[in-house]
Amino acid sequence: MNAPLHLLKEMEQDVPYKSAAQLDKKRYLWLISPFLPVLGMGILAGYQFAPKPAKKVFALGGPLLLHVIIPTIDTLIGQDANNPSNEDVKRLEEDRYYSRLVKSFIPLQYAANIYAAYLVGRPQTSLVDKIFLGISMGMVNGIAVNTAHELSHKSSKIDHLLSHLALAPTGYNHFRVEHPYGHHKRAATPEDPASSRMGETFYEFWPRTVKGSFKSALQIETQRLKRKGKSFWSKDNELLQGWGMSAAFHAALLARFGTGIIPYLATQAFYGISLFEIINYIEHYGLLRQKDAHGKYERTMPEHSWNNNNIVTNLFLYQLQRHSDHHAYPTRPFQALRHFDEAPELPSGYASMLLPAMIPPLWFKIMDKRVFEHYQGNLNKANIQPKRRARIFKKFGVVDN
Repeated sequence: MNAPLHLLKEMEQDVPYKSAAQLDKKRYLWLISPFLPVLGMGILAGYQFAPKPAKKVFALGGPLLLHVIIPTIDTLIGQDANNPSNEDVKRLEEDRYYSRLVKSFIPLQYAANIYAAYLVGRPQTSLVDKIFLGISMGMVNGIAVNTAHELSHKSSKIDHLLSHLALAPTGYNHFRVEHPYGHHKRAATPEDPASSRMGETFYEFWPRTVKGSFKSALQIETQRLKRKGKSFWSKDNELLQGWGMSAAFHAALLARFGTGIIPYLATQAFYGISLFEIINYIEHYGLLRQKDAHGKYERTMPEHSWNNNNIVTNLFLYQLQRHSDHHAYPTRPFQALRHFDEAPELPSGYASMLLPAMIPPLWFKIMDKRVFEHYQGNLNKANIQPKRRARIFKKFGVVDN
């Protein structure tokens, strides 16, 4: 009986064959990410069946999990800087287990959303509880944007539609178009609405990125359709397809559970979008690609993204914290992303950085010195908020050229 081709190749190279588990020691730990909606349903069940005094604690279970429990476990467990070899990268990329795992998030996400809509649609659920439950489900739907992100970089139309399904609860469907075709071209430049600037607060970044990314997606899709000789209102418009899916999702929930769920729907969408945009805020803060003599930006390199190897957050976010390799190889699946020593390092995982990002003085205290050190004191190389440029240079005692 003939041996499989990959075995023959490794025998020829005298390389011992590795099983799937040997290739990736975290192979089954990646199940944590699609398990997140199950945790969400556990929070919802806790709210439904807990005694009245404990209901609000369960209603806020999402932010407690996100801002307290995960960061604590993340800090205790620590980091993993292991990299797959070149041979392992190829085999990992070809393993369909991982793509199935990513897609499994979506039916669980929808089950959690339907369960939540049922709970908030009940007459005994107070307005405050609807908002609290909206925040908890916003955690699930905000992290679902990362599932959409993984699928958005695939070439299959089915994967793109699944990406839109993950985005439908938040209504943030323009991300599927803008991220791969806009952000990846402009990352770590002042022109990119999804790259935050040194000295820019999250509360300034949020409206700039939401408005700018939406506008960018419209331009990208309009130009794509124009090249095909079609109008914006064509049935082939991916933005209209995505928004249609989002409208159908919300309309179906309203029809089934009543207009009383509107405060919940609005809250989960706002919180989910904000959670995603905080991650955007963290990823490229203050980092800038330099221009050559012809005024063209250098290619995106590891030093243009903030990285982190904290294991737990990476398990929840499909290794998004290895952001440098993602920008270098946008189509590379999460399981094969590598760590780069030259990439600037966050002091802790994304989960631990969320609350500091919401408190501007604390964020600037933590991160501005890291931007300064990354550029070895030459802040002319940093991406700085224009209106705070003079103050930042004065703060660090350097000259603005």
